[in-house]
Amino acid sequence: MVSSLFILGGARSGKSRFAVSDPALAGRVAFVATARATDGDMARRIVRHQAERPRHFATVEEPYELVRSLTGLEAAYDAVVVDCLTLWVSNRLLRGDTDDAILDEAEALAKLIGRRATSVTVVSNEVGEGVHPETAMGLRFRDLLGLVNQKVAAACDRVVLMVAGVPLTIKSIAPPKPLSVHARPDDALQSP
Repeated sequence: MVSSLFILGGARSGKSRFAVSDPALAGRVAFVATARATDGDMARRIVRHQAERPRHFATVEEPYELVRSLTGLEAAYDAVVVDCLTLWVSNRLLRGDTDDAILDEAEALAKLIGRRATSVTVVSNEVGEGVHPETAMGLRFRDLLGLVNQKVAAACDRVVLMVAGVPLTIKSIAPPKPLSVHARPDDALQSP
């Protein structure tokens, strides 16, 4: 069954580890990495993440053109893991992309997820609960990532918030239950 999962959390909350440990990620899995090794710290983080990834995952590095890359992977893979939107938004901002261009791409990503051609897991940071950024660029990044996260969360079947390595499900859309033969038409409109 094709599904979509959005995993949010703070830094070092266990988001990536949770994403790659999902038992549903069997068969042909592509891991789309948005990170760029721009300094020693990031290079070490990339190596650590690679070591935690299952060996059968195919890695695709894509720091900018996420939707184009995912569209190309749909037919070849049973599932795709994107890690992470935080770095993707940052990369696009640092490249000089406008907020509108990034939000348009996020909308296209949400539509791609909604098509359900392949299972998709997306990882991102929850930055709205942290310290108020001191710079204009920091504020722009926080606000833009918050809007991107909202678009993706709305498109996904499940949304999980990671807190100290513990997954907290904040959204889970179950398939609709069939109506009983004894149900009245009004019963379908009433909440449980």
